[in-house]
Amino acid sequence: MDGPILVIDRDAGGPVGVQLVEGLRGGILGGRLRAGDTVPSTRALASELGVSRSAVVAAYEQLAGEGYLEMRQGAPTRVAELNEPRGATGQYTSNGRNWRDGAGGDRQHRPLDGAAEEQTPPRIDLLPGRPSTARIDTRAWRAAWRHAASLEIPSESPPLFGVERLRSEIADHLRQARGIACTADDVVVTAGTSEALALAASALALLTGREAVVAVEHPGYPAARRTLERRGVRTVPTPVDADGLIVEALRRMPRPPDAVMVTPSHQYPLGGRLPVAARLELLDWARTADAIVLEDDYDSEYRHLGPPLPAFASLDDPASGHGRVVLVGSFSKVLTPWLRLGYLVLPANPRLREAMALIRTDERCPVPGVAQDAAAALLASGAVRRHIAVTRRDYAHRRRLVVDALDGIPSAPLSGLDGGLHAVVRLPSHEASAALVDRLAADGIAVAPLADYSAVPGEEEPGIVLGYAGTSDTLLAEGLARIRTAILDPATLTG
Repeated sequence: MDGPILVIDRDAGGPVGVQLVEGLRGGILGGRLRAGDTVPSTRALASELGVSRSAVVAAYEQLAGEGYLEMRQGAPTRVAELNEPRGATGQYTSNGRNWRDGAGGDRQHRPLDGAAEEQTPPRIDLLPGRPSTARIDTRAWRAAWRHAASLEIPSESPPLFGVERLRSEIADHLRQARGIACTADDVVVTAGTSEALALAASALALLTGREAVVAVEHPGYPAARRTLERRGVRTVPTPVDADGLIVEALRRMPRPPDAVMVTPSHQYPLGGRLPVAARLELLDWARTADAIVLEDDYDSEYRHLGPPLPAFASLDDPASGHGRVVLVGSFSKVLTPWLRLGYLVLPANPRLREAMALIRTDERCPVPGVAQDAAAALLASGAVRRHIAVTRRDYAHRRRLVVDALDGIPSAPLSGLDGGLHAVVRLPSHEASAALVDRLAADGIAVAPLADYSAVPGEEEPGIVLGYAGTSDTLLAEGLARIRTAILDPATLTG
């Protein structure tokens, strides 16, 4: 374009960063910068305006988070298309809910009376479970796949527990990110969390020689509960409080379960974080009951308030030979559920490892070898670590948008925001919840009823769960404003 992209007014008295953001945003909204246009590099614009490059970088990052710019590693920064939400996929019913297991297993909502008809996606998708892929380093991503495609084509299947280089990179990633002292020999590659849980359920059946019993959180992760049940496991709902799983409830059970599945870093969906004392209590219970702890390390990479806690698995005793904690993880939230890549980290427990090996002998690792090679190269490049760092800032910003819009409404307290990618809005009644979900769906906004996460019929909690990671700031802000308006409307709260 001819002329300067914007002008800095040195006499205005306002911060340079604010002028940069407002000037660029105004240029986009006013049509001087159009979708697809490239903007100057941060270095070039800083030089042209006589400002620091860090101020321009911060302005570009904020506008990218708001959905005005598209920033990809190795490519010019461009003006984004503002008319349609990007990245929304899936099948939806007429009330706007996503009924496909299409985002790492959490987008679990499904009809009770048959298959859903495929319909137009919601205009603003705030269902939980979808991360942002806008910041993925596409140059590193493509280089990783080129490297995998250049390797010699093997004539055999991938190893039982996965390609060794990938298992080594996952172990290294977990040592740095989660404080887990593990090696490649401890890692089992899986096709996401659901396949990891299915594998664990089959191993429990081999170990017990009967129908395995697994305690699950209530409310908790419905897709995980259903996965266990489809593998012949009997699940036992176990209550949670503000911190997470109530360990004493396990002690009160007439017969100890064979395993318990927990989300200690960020309880799903309520958001509690299990304190260290409770973690040690749970580990002591598992040893006494001769039980396994399935730690779903859900959303652990994204902690917004409070110091990060190491993975529960790091408290297990590797020297005992009778380790109790199996870590379940995936890259669905860190990168993209499109990759369908997860893992188990096994404790020092020979019987459990033998059971896993027996199952994998018949049920080979479903992740293609070429995908494992590509994922290993991506991890080795440092792109995953960098991606977590930049998205952590993006998600913290979007979390602030949620707090600014919805916090402080007496009839609808906000919670679940200490970490992760979603928030919970409590409501006074189930009628209010249903009315709010339906009203938002009519506006093209999809959220999830909190009642869907109940593990006990008749004990559903009223409220909604909304994800804030997978859409632009512009659409998120609009969706939040409409949610606030609907909640403050007396007609909604009276159902």
